[in-house]
Amino acid sequence: MITFADISSIFSDLNPVLQALLATLFTWLMTGLGASLVFFFKTINRHVLDGMLGFAAGVMIAASFWSLLAPAIAMSEASGQVAWIPAAVGFLSGGLFLFIVDKLLPHLHLGLPSSAAEGIKTSWQRSILLVLAITLHNIPEGLAVGVAFGAAAANLPEASLAGAIALAIGIGLQNFPEGAAVSVPLRREGLSRGRCFFYGQSSGVVEPIAGVLGALAVIAMQPLLPYALSFAAGAMIYVVVEELIPESQREQETDVSTVGAMLGFTVMMILDVALG
Repeated sequence: MITFADISSIFSDLNPVLQALLATLFTWLMTGLGASLVFFFKTINRHVLDGMLGFAAGVMIAASFWSLLAPAIAMSEASGQVAWIPAAVGFLSGGLFLFIVDKLLPHLHLGLPSSAAEGIKTSWQRSILLVLAITLHNIPEGLAVGVAFGAAAANLPEASLAGAIALAIGIGLQNFPEGAAVSVPLRREGLSRGRCFFYGQSSGVVEPIAGVLGALAVIAMQPLLPYALSFAAGAMIYVVVEELIPESQREQETDVSTVGAMLGFTVMMILDVALG
């Protein structure tokens, strides 16, 4: 049986960019596995969907602090900077980036009519717009994993390879229900199971791209590490507040999504503290 120590040992011999690529390929694979549930289920219970979205929100909130913001603040303190400046600037910049992308990229949230599509007006199919809504928040997830591996490569005590792997595992865990939350509802849109699976797993393809870019960026510009980590955290929190929480509570039944968020936060916290 492969243990966490075995995985860390294997990763330690690899180039950090390759580490980020493999880790985000894993998170993409988990999205695909979740999307494959469309071959077994025609619908998804709304309470289950709310719990899934809440769980994803909890994981992302915990990862934003434990895996990104806390190391960024520690790095700033260790380098003699005013600790809160890189964290605040990076965090707000990440949110601003997602805000701009949200206004430009055409997308449609699940459960809404086509007339409620956001971003630049387009004639794209409704199914494409639905997938783009999920793809949008996979960008900061991939970026966060890539930046974490890039930070670990800098050999700073505040960032570890084990912590980066733990982050990738956490993101992967929440990608499984996320993939199902994309593919199964698309079945109600009249698409075939094959197309639902294709679109569902495609929403995660941006994670390896963002992961590699994130790792390359922080390796090339190590002084910007605290800003990069905080940037990824800000982008993730923007997605949670702007999309995941409202979507999980659309039916006014908040208990299931709240419990899901609490569980997601706890799982990610345990992963980061115990393994990182």
